Amino acid sequence: MHDPTVSLQFGLILEAYCRGSVAHVRLLIKQCDALAKLKTINAIVKTSSTKATKTKVTEMMHLTLLHKTYNEPLSDVQSPLKPSATLNNLCVQKCKFMNSKMKPLWMVYTSGIHDLEPTGVIFKNGDDLRQDMLTLQMLRLMDSMWKQEGLDLRIIPYACLSTGDKTGLIEVVQKAETIANIQLNKSNLAATAAFNKDAILNWLKHKNSGDLLDRAIEEFTLSCAGYCVATYVLGIGDRHSDNIMIRETGQLFHIDFGHFLGNFKSKFGIKRERVPFILTYDFVHVIQEGKTNNGIKFERFRKYCEDAYMILRKNGHVFLNLFALTLAAGLPELTSPKDICYLKETLALEKRESEALKQFSQKFNEALRESWKTKVMWMAHNVAKDNR
Repeated sequence: MHDPTVSLQFGLILEAYCRGSVAHVRLLIKQCDALAKLKTINAIVKTSSTKATKTKVTEMMHLTLLHKTYNEPLSDVQSPLKPSATLNNLCVQKCKFMNSKMKPLWMVYTSGIHDLEPTGVIFKNGDDLRQDMLTLQMLRLMDSMWKQEGLDLRIIPYACLSTGDKTGLIEVVQKAETIANIQLNKSNLAATAAFNKDAILNWLKHKNSGDLLDRAIEEFTLSCAGYCVATYVLGIGDRHSDNIMIRETGQLFHIDFGHFLGNFKSKFGIKRERVPFILTYDFVHVIQEGKTNNGIKFERFRKYCEDAYMILRKNGHVFLNLFALTLAAGLPELTSPKDICYLKETLALEKRESEALKQFSQKFNEALRESWKTKVMWMAHNVAKDNR
């Protein structure tokens, strides 16, 4: 609707829908009102963050949310992310904002069902979430392709919805923590946290005992393989330690897909992404169950990666066609057919099967060999975050 070249067309479609679905309009008005209030709160937080401490701004946010003019519109809303669920009452004291540039709001609601966990929703204003939506749709498609071949790589394609021009909602995955927080909690210094290879394994041990630990390591191994292949094929950038998370059950998953198809960020003219995908020695440490001589487990992980890659390559034309269809949407990093050529290269579609597998194997070895560069990037990220 914000694009003048198509706003009339979409305005007519929207009007036709609303006229033909009066009952739904009431729910939509409530949702739109809630989103408008979230946008206002986000603007207040952004402005206040430049003048006051995080604690003061959080207090101000809580006071605003408790006020009737905000609390009522934000309560008992049908979830735009999952229409079968209702976002009931706000857990105001658990609501917060995040440190990243756009200061996304982290909203927590009671589920309405006694024994269910509270529901978390992230409101983001300032980023084009359509790119995240597209990436997550690709992850769902990959997951489906792998499962059809009998390979379940425990992917978590969480819900994400663009609700307007550079605004939208993201589902909070419960009982999960970022790698940055796991490492920082196990270390006294932000500078050394990224080099603590035991941090992830120790965290999983703390969350899982006995047979549950074996299951968690297997979940980690499978999911790590899936995301290594997916992020390599799609050229996902900006892979710092706050953009990779782990569930208490062991599943690793990536978040925040603002950069894809090889559009990697630079800082002071230095490329941040120096590896084909993220495979650090602390990941390998978990896969090998903390044993340095556990090569069988690692080779099994490598085989998962190779099998997953070859399945995607076999379906390469599907990805090319879907990205080609999305060209007209005007996503910031998908603007010309040249962008789609990135997929042809990562999937090695112009090579024979044996050559493609060899290419991926070389990239796998490079990711492992050069993983120290990832650690240096993570260290710089931790230090910058610590000084914010």
